[in-house]
Amino acid sequence: MLRRLFVTSILALSFAGNALAAAPQVAVFAGGCFWSTQKAFDHVKGVSNTRAGFMGGSVKNPSYEDVIGGGTGHVEAVEVTYDPDKVTYNQLLDVFWHSTDPTTRARVICDGGDNYRTAIFTFSDAQYAAAVNSKIAVGKQLNKPIYTLVVKSTQTGLPFYPAEDYHQHYWQTHAAHYNAYYNGCGRGPALKKLWGDQAG
Repeated sequence: MLRRLFVTSILALSFAGNALAAAPQVAVFAGGCFWSTQKAFDHVKGVSNTRAGFMGGSVKNPSYEDVIGGGTGHVEAVEVTYDPDKVTYNQLLDVFWHSTDPTTRARVICDGGDNYRTAIFTFSDAQYAAAVNSKIAVGKQLNKPIYTLVVKSTQTGLPFYPAEDYHQHYWQTHAAHYNAYYNGCGRGPALKKLWGDQAG
């Protein structure tokens, strides 16, 4: 009897502890090449999963070729699932800004075209307010226009479409090709020039 009461108490405490834990949250960022954006968030403590994909357009279930070909309205984006008890949305915004160049309309360093424009897709009023305030702060810091779109995804109903499997965590699965792209693009030096020691 005592053993049963002990086990029941332990289970009750366990469920209570789990109830106090925050539910995982989702954020989506478009920082140009989704290979590089995904790499930036893969290193963040508190991020449990990332997916490279597409968002913002009207074409359903687009392929990579569809998006880079133009006309879909989609941008290359990364869906980030995170634990708000371990990393805040504002910290994710910092990672996003410092891993991209938001000062051009439809280009991020060597990648040009509407599908490479920068954007933040928000899923709550709190995310939207934080993203807008962060964008204003970045503009003041850089003293340049910031062309990153801040989109209320809950109002527009825009879905996120995952990219093909071979694009997922490309910086790891195709390291040689990714490093050749990264170095050839000059992404590292460009971000260093823009952000200094804050560059991601």
